[in-house]
Amino acid sequence: MTVAALENVEVDYARGRALGPLDLAIRESEIVALVGPSGCGKSTALRLLAGLEAPTRGVVRRTQARGETSVVFQSPTLAPWLSARANAALPLELAGVPAAEARRRAGEALARVGLAGAEAARPAQLSGGMAMRVSLARALVTEPKLLLLDEPFSALDEMTRRALADDVLKLWQGLQPAIIFVTHNVEEAVYMASRVVVMTAGPGRLAGETAVDGPLPRAPGFRTTVGFRRTVETVSKALAQGMAA
Repeated sequence: MTVAALENVEVDYARGRALGPLDLAIRESEIVALVGPSGCGKSTALRLLAGLEAPTRGVVRRTQARGETSVVFQSPTLAPWLSARANAALPLELAGVPAAEARRRAGEALARVGLAGAEAARPAQLSGGMAMRVSLARALVTEPKLLLLDEPFSALDEMTRRALADDVLKLWQGLQPAIIFVTHNVEEAVYMASRVVVMTAGPGRLAGETAVDGPLPRAPGFRTTVGFRRTVETVSKALAQGMAA
């Protein structure tokens, strides 16, 4: 079953064409990584799927019900005056869920991302990795069918990035949303996704896609396997060709 799709979409800005034409379909519970050179329109594609922007031409198909699509941006975008629990509860409270129930479910979401005991902390008291975990909890608290991740780990150190990649995969295993993950890191894309979609230089079009073998979440040592290294090289080659297109 297809959860979301871009059908022959194009996006034009005053400076010119930013994206497309592009076709992309996301199946239920699938994890897709979107990679491409800077300025190719990866984030624009995510905004289309999130309903934050409309295409100039083409059709966007996405789940429309409240809470069924969640977005995690590059910055955690937390309200600095609210606690971690209150930040995570916001989507539920905005949807009309009673405050007590929203806070209870937010506490459960924070526990799922490893922040049990930090519910009362304000964003200024959190590390970058912890703040991103709160952002993930806020995105997952509504149990969305589609989770959009726009380079959420790019500002974090390598060890924190790897830990959060594993955490996202464990969370996916429990809730099974479809995930689209935008990243510049090819190894990260291959590690997290069952399918890697490569875009050309802007205006972004489809340069190719590669299926990633192996179960999700990843087994320990997956990054050292021959299959992983071979897939990274395949995607890197497609990316190089896409940049030259």
